[in-house]
Amino acid sequence: MRAVSIYADVFRHRELFASLFRRDLRAKYRGSVLGLAWSLLHPLVLMGVYLLVFSLLWRVASVGSSDYWLFLLCGLPAWVFFATAMQGSAPSLLENANLIRKVRFPRQLVPLSVVATNLVGFAVMLGFVVLLSLVRIPEARDTVLLSIPLGALFACIVAGTTLATASLNALYRDVEHILAALLLPWFFLTPILYSLEDLPGVDDYPAAEFVLHWVNFLTPPVEALRAVLFEGVAPATADTVYTAVAAVVALALGAFVFSRSDDRIAVEV
Repeated sequence: MRAVSIYADVFRHRELFASLFRRDLRAKYRGSVLGLAWSLLHPLVLMGVYLLVFSLLWRVASVGSSDYWLFLLCGLPAWVFFATAMQGSAPSLLENANLIRKVRFPRQLVPLSVVATNLVGFAVMLGFVVLLSLVRIPEARDTVLLSIPLGALFACIVAGTTLATASLNALYRDVEHILAALLLPWFFLTPILYSLEDLPGVDDYPAAEFVLHWVNFLTPPVEALRAVLFEGVAPATADTVYTAVAAVVALALGAFVFSRSDDRIAVEV
């Protein structure tokens, strides 16, 4: 019940949450010529940079000859959302120390508002990939709508993970630096640039494939999204179930870590 209450506070204090969301969104693009229009353009520009580097300049894998660019784009929205939300949420409680010390309010709204800000970019990127998939992959026209519930489950994974990370970082400042060091190798250990089936030596090292697929909790949702967007088939049952369970576990973990840290956060920040 405590876990439910932590996330229910987002609805109960929705006006405050909306205010924090708008503040974060405006602050992100303050002083720029295009302003809030960057909330739509930035994720697309970021995807274009990844596409230029990894699809044109450094082609990592061969997937369906000329379709590697779409293969890459189908995995990027999830990764970009996860990485930017984690990086933005981790220091969020420390950055709002003055507000936290002066006003009594549900502190979990702070990192969750950062997640909501990045969720805008995720929705833009995913919508763009859906349009490309509809045009390029005829078989995907029957499956692309499955990306919506899969994306929602992934957003829950990100929300729970970032809440736990932000709570721990408020108590232990090293968490933010550890996260920054982990994100780059984590990117290469997640099948964004390659397909697990095409990895050399995957048959010789099944344990490595198991770790990449099932220990890395980002892999099943990425594989599920790629199945419906790039392959035009329903996601594997195991990936779908894993994603749903991971969403519940992440939300529960985030609520647990936050509830254990909440009383100390105002003091530590």
